[in-house]
Amino acid sequence: MKKIFLIFITTIMMATFMVGCGKESGAQDNADNNSDTIKVLVSFHAMEELVELVGDEKVDVEVVIPEGTEAHDFEPTTKDIKELSKSKLFVYNGLGMEHWVENFLKNSNVEVVEASANVTTINNDGVIDPHTWLGLKDAIVELENIKNALVKIDSKNSTYYEKNYENAKKELESIYDEYKSKFDSIANNKFVTGHKAFGYLCREFGLEQIAIQGVFAEGEPSPAKLAELITYCKDNNIKTVFAEEIGSTEVAETLAREAGAKVETIETFEGEGDYIEGMQENLQKIYEALK
Repeated sequence: MKKIFLIFITTIMMATFMVGCGKESGAQDNADNNSDTIKVLVSFHAMEELVELVGDEKVDVEVVIPEGTEAHDFEPTTKDIKELSKSKLFVYNGLGMEHWVENFLKNSNVEVVEASANVTTINNDGVIDPHTWLGLKDAIVELENIKNALVKIDSKNSTYYEKNYENAKKELESIYDEYKSKFDSIANNKFVTGHKAFGYLCREFGLEQIAIQGVFAEGEPSPAKLAELITYCKDNNIKTVFAEEIGSTEVAETLAREAGAKVETIETFEGEGDYIEGMQENLQKIYEALK
């Protein structure tokens, strides 16, 4: 009789435990399904920065291109395609920055934002410059494109996205006003940099970049090109050669050494960096080099 009673009690306890586990698991599943965050996949870090300025706590952002990898050289993997299938929004810059996008999005139903849409583009060396986010006013256009997509996907939080967009816009406009005044106050407007990525920034502030490499930073400069740059730096008393945070700085260091200049890092946000803080630092470094 005792054995039967013990079996009966054990059975009840096990059943209770399993029901409890089921409820807990179900509750967790419901919590996951009812999450307010929007899963967003972006091509590279600069897009992550812009999405988070607008989406903030309402977005969960994953980046396709690993830190330290050139966007132009990247090819997506099967894992990246799986991440895309789990996302509600995919944001990329466009204009040839991510040559792999068309195949990547094939057969996908995810909402897509080409962030550079509606930006007035620049043609450099016979190609369209894709580095639109490096112009403050152009970044505002990109933020608006991202904001519109988030509002479309998550209309119940539209006020939240609108407010964040307006705040980011005001910050960028304030930085623009500050540095427009600074650059307008100096005569020198030419700076030397690693590759021709700063066309949109130059357009806004009336500057000119003298670049070691072209828009896509492909290949090494010829000895003749390097000699020409060394002569330019010496003749124009260039004391700073800028090098981007991603990629090799070897050529910039060689140029700086031969010209009697120093190398200063400048951000393109392709791999890392806080966008608003980094843009302020970029502009201050360029201003200091020119004044």
